[in-house]
Amino acid sequence: MTPTAGTSTKALEGIRVLDMTHVQSGPSATQLLAWLGADVVKLEAPTGDITRKQLRDLPDVDSLYFTMLNCNKRSITLNTKTERGKEILTELIRRSDVMVENFGPGAVDRMGFTWDRIQEINPRIVYASIKGFGDGPYTNFKAYEVVAQAMGGSMATTGFEEGPPLATGAQIGDSGTGVHAVAGILAALYQRESTGRGQRVNVAMQHAVLNLCRVKLRDQQRLAHGPLREYPNEDFGDEVPRSGNASGGGQPGWAVRCAPGGPNDYVYVIVQPVGWQPLSELIGRPELADDPEWATPEARLPKLNKMFQLIEEWSATLPKWEVLERLNAHNIPCGPILSTKEIIEDESLVSNEMVVTVPHPERGEFVTVGSPLKLSDSPVDVTSSPLLGEHNEEVYVGELGLGDEELRLLKSNGVI
Repeated sequence: MTPTAGTSTKALEGIRVLDMTHVQSGPSATQLLAWLGADVVKLEAPTGDITRKQLRDLPDVDSLYFTMLNCNKRSITLNTKTERGKEILTELIRRSDVMVENFGPGAVDRMGFTWDRIQEINPRIVYASIKGFGDGPYTNFKAYEVVAQAMGGSMATTGFEEGPPLATGAQIGDSGTGVHAVAGILAALYQRESTGRGQRVNVAMQHAVLNLCRVKLRDQQRLAHGPLREYPNEDFGDEVPRSGNASGGGQPGWAVRCAPGGPNDYVYVIVQPVGWQPLSELIGRPELADDPEWATPEARLPKLNKMFQLIEEWSATLPKWEVLERLNAHNIPCGPILSTKEIIEDESLVSNEMVVTVPHPERGEFVTVGSPLKLSDSPVDVTSSPLLGEHNEEVYVGELGLGDEELRLLKSNGVI
């Protein structure tokens, strides 16, 4: 029998996650866990995750910043600075399999919940912390997305040779770290099956960005043996240069302009050895297929700029979708530069449930990114992010056994 959404067991069904994260790096991790089937209980201060109010497009409604990072979760509020709040947090930790936080260094310890104390409460819990940096001189630096990109190797190697270092639009510092955290959490849960013990999982944003920039460290070491021939740069110093849109890999690539010349009218083209002959015919220069000055990858490497200029002279006369069609007809690796508008309207992304429309109790509906993790026996149905404290009664009364009267007192006393 083929499992269907809503009836099948999910991969992480039965796993309770206490989500004490905010902004992006932590919520991106816990949202993935929720999509995998975990029961993610987002614990917020009574004022809520700051991103509920940031970058709002509608007044007094949770922002897209919040809704797109907190789908499939439940929300409870708790003031962990109060004594009763600490008692309730203790009970929540006792009942959880995973606890995730991305506060500043030492913040949870100062609440009175050191790792030793958390282990006393629940020896089986997996306690995941996302921080900006590892131990050392940067530990207490405030970390933001682009700060992590700056210190993880990304910005120094992004941009054009004569220009400044650039940030990438991909959130490799925040959401990239979230994916790394999920990998660590899943590994810890798996190890718990044999040891019976939980463990700490620590992921730093700088470290995650560096892991995603490993090929640039590869090239840093290759520099010791001479210029990087796969790069279009003419001059090399003692560090990997910015190289524009060059792939820097085994097969050279570049974004070539297409008609009518708009900001995203480009196609990225990879020139493999087997693709040179059909490509030379497509661009109207068939003689280059046999020309010793152009026929081999070794001959083309010293003049990558000229090679892509020749391709662009052809591509600039055609719309990018026609360029794509002609290149694909010859199995030449390529891809159009898709704008955010094109992506949100892309039929294939919608049919693959990577662009999904989600109903929301206050804003009506919103479009968000679906789960990139496709498991045959654990389908994902993306549901709305929770309203602030929406599940207080469900969790505190229905699960922790607090009375209705105490719930009212907790609210009037500012504990929830």
